[in-house]
Formats: sequence, structure tokens, C-alpha cells
Amino acid sequence: MVKPLTSHRPMLAILLKVTAIALFTALSGIIKATSEHVPAGEAVFFRSFFAIPVIVVWLSMRGELRHGLITQKPMFHVWRGLVGTSAMGMTFMGLALLPLPEVTAIGYATPIFTLILAALLLGETIRLVRISAVAIGLLGVMIMIWPRLGGDMSDGAMLGVLLVVGATVARGFVQIHIRRMVQSEHTAAIVFYFSLTASALALLTAPFGWTMPDAQTAALLVGAGIVGGVAQILVTSSYRFAPASMLAPYDYASMIFAIVIGYVWFEEWPTLVMLAGATLVIAGNVLVIWREHRLGLQRGKAKPMIDPKGG
Repeated sequence: MVKPLTSHRPMLAILLKVTAIALFTALSGIIKATSEHVPAGEAVFFRSFFAIPVIVVWLSMRGELRHGLITQKPMFHVWRGLVGTSAMGMTFMGLALLPLPEVTAIGYATPIFTLILAALLLGETIRLVRISAVAIGLLGVMIMIWPRLGGDMSDGAMLGVLLVVGATVARGFVQIHIRRMVQSEHTAAIVFYFSLTASALALLTAPFGWTMPDAQTAALLVGAGIVGGVAQILVTSSYRFAPASMLAPYDYASMIFAIVIGYVWFEEWPTLVMLAGATLVIAGNVLVIWREHRLGLQRGKAKPMIDPKGG
């Protein structure tokens, strides 16, 4: 669904990206608020299933619906669905056990784990800058989770940390897998079939304790799916007006939204230790972004040296 830049409109791109981040954070707040009433698998179903109509309508309006229904490698979508749905489920379970800002902060480690997995699974070379970024990011993660590791497995906070870290690693696997998928699959197909497979996989958890939500909870869960679909459209649209490297730092606006929602809705307040760890993780990610930007500039300077006629 992501097309090349249609025009360079950075302010519009930033507005779309930040609005999407606010909606994604609000979605996490909704899931946390309903976690006392419905299990994570049921929440995953609502989040995924009710995003499908939003995505289908948008693809139809853009004339791209057929791309969402055609796939060259169906098993790629199955594996993406299995790992991605597992990551979503673990995140939702973690939201029930940890403060929203803490879950948000740990999630920032996804690019760090993606770098590590790319080196281990794809044989990508990690040089000094990226090694430094990984070291800084992992140190930040350890600072954040260390206070939670002193309990036992019956401690909900410790279990929550393990679940959220596991989800973050799983999202790293997803990022690696999507790198392979985009070589043969249209982005519309990736988005559409993930929502479809996540809904189907979530249904398999129904025998393990789904409940009948009351009207308010059901409305919140349906709203989560719609909000998720709209947020996906906004973040996808933002990349039509500005490059990803420029928009990447705005992901960290989610911490501001998480702190506000956590305080107002759940009376949660981030600890200094969590903020210190989050700062290091963000610093590691920013270092990666800076490095990728520099590499992009170098590639751009090299392009004029290539004869466009291939002579």
C-alpha cells in the first residue's frame, strides 16, 4: 500500500504520522482497559477483524483492492500471521500486567532486536555504529526490566516484562520476514492478509476462555479494531509525502501519549528508572536512523555516476 512519494509535503506527513501514533497508543489504552474483562486472544480478534472493513474500503477507494487479494506466496502470509499474531497477543497480555508507558518503552527495542536477528539469520554485516547502537539499546532494555526481575514467576509484573520482551523479539522476526515478503508481495496484500490470518488465529483461542463482553466493553473492542485500521491507513499515507528516515523519529511521540493516557486513564506514572532506560533505547534507535540516513545519502550521491541508458 505504500507508494513512492507523490509530493514532498513534510508538514502533512508529520501530521499524519503523529496522528497515527496517537491512535495506536490510544488503541493500547483501550486494550489495557478491557483486559480485566476479556482474554488477550479475544482482544486480538476484535483488533484484527474490525480493522478489515476499514482497510477494504480504503483499498477500494484507491483502486488497490485486487492487490490485497492476490498473493504469490501464501505461506509467507501464514508465517507472518503466526509470528505477528503471537507478538500482538503477548503485548496485549503484557498490557494487563504493566503500566502503559513501560510497555511502550520496551517496545522501542524492536529495531535493536531486528538488527541482531538480521545479523544472525541473514548474515548482514553490523559495523561499529550499529554495534554501538545495539549495545546502547540493550543496556536501556536491561535498565528498564531489571527492577521487575527480582520477583518470581507468580509476580505479575515479572511475567508482564517477559511477555512484552518476547513480543518485541517476535516483532523483530516479523520485520526480517517482511523484508523477504516485499520482494514478491504487494504491501496491500501483506496488510490485508495479516488482519485476516490474525482474526482466524485468534478464533482458535475461543475454547480457552472467551467471555461475552458487556455493551461498553464490546464497543471499546470494536472501536479498537476501527482505530487500528484508521491508524494503519494514516501511517501508510504519511510515507507518500515524506521519506521514512525523516518520519522515523516521530515514533517516539508515543511515549508522550502513553504517559498522558496512563496517568489520566489508569493513574500510572513512569518511574525514573524506566525513563532512563527508555532514553538509552531511543538513543540506540536514533543512532541506527542516523546511520541509515547517511548510507542513503551515500547511495544517492552514487546514482548520478550510473548511465541511465545502461551503456
